[in-house]
This record gives sequence, C-alpha cells and structure tokens, in this order.
Amino acid sequence: MVLTIVIILAIIAAIAFYVIGIYNRLVSLKNRFENAFAQIEVQLKRRHDLIPNLVETAKGYLSHERETLQSVIEARNTASAGLKAAAANPGSAKAMADLGGAEGALTQAMGRLNVVMEAYPDLKASQNMQQLSEELTSTENKVAFARQSFNDAVMHYNTYRQSFPPVAVAGMFGHDQDASLLEFEDSAQIQVAPKVSF
Repeated sequence: MVLTIVIILAIIAAIAFYVIGIYNRLVSLKNRFENAFAQIEVQLKRRHDLIPNLVETAKGYLSHERETLQSVIEARNTASAGLKAAAANPGSAKAMADLGGAEGALTQAMGRLNVVMEAYPDLKASQNMQQLSEELTSTENKVAFARQSFNDAVMHYNTYRQSFPPVAVAGMFGHDQDASLLEFEDSAQIQVAPKVSF
C-alpha cells in the first residue's frame, strides 16, 4: 500500500515537472520573439528618424514637389504609429498586419520620392544626400535581417505551442494563440533591398 502511494506520488511529481518544463519553454520562446521584435523596432525607428532628414535635405531642391514630400512624411508618421502599436503587442495579428501595411505604404512613398529626385542631378550629387542614402540603405538591410530573425522566432514559438503535448496545456498558461509573422503587403518587395539613389 505504501509502495503504491509512493509510486503514484512519483508519477504525479514527474507529470508536474514535465508541465513546468512545457511552461518554461513557452515563456522562453515567447521572450525570444518579443526580443526579436524589439530589434525590428530599433531599426524601424532609425529608418523613421532618417526620413525627415532626407525630406529636409530634398526640400531645398524640390520646392515645387511639396505634395510628394508631404506624402512621405505622412506615410512615415503612419508607420511610426503602427510601430508603436505593434511594439505594445508584438504577437498580435492585427498589429503585425497594420505595421506591414504602413511600412509598405512608406516604401511606396519613398519610391515615388526617388523617382522625383532622379530629375535633380544637383540633389543626387549632394554630400549630405549621399550620406543619408547610404545610411537609409544600410538601415533597410538591417530591417530585413531583423524581420527574418523575428519571423524565425515566431515560427519556433508557434511550432512548439501547436505540438503535442504543449498544445494540451498551453491555453492554461495564457499561450492560447499563435503569434503572427511580420509580412509586408508585397512579399516580392521584401525579397529585394530597396534601391535608394540620389
């Protein structure tokens, strides 16, 4: 009788330790994807900070292109707001979709600005514009790498959360939904680093 009780208690303890292990792994994986999003946030903030400098530099040359410059600033502000919302909840499908859409709109606005700037050789030759261009291109590459790291971390979290036995207990620990990947509206667009030439 005592041996049976000891065996039952040992089985219960083993199950408890196994469930604790699942919980700890879920927390670890969630922290990893949240940290990976923080790296995206750093790079996108840098991108958003560079754009006003770029617009200010271009203003002197593009005095009659105010509409284009204004659309870039508006897209930048929308992307900054989307980033702030996504940073508050980096696994949220809505936040990731909104951020992806806002960043896509910003990339399109920057593309229109690049087309306009092609007609201004003095602007392209400006030392300040060349430096901003290099910094922006470098930041875009860092965003792409950070996004890939985030999506990898989200995939690992989702795969573990959906596998058995974690799926049986994940909901009890507040891990009841998959985290969402950060995808931009035009998936082909992210495959190629944006070309910025001035």
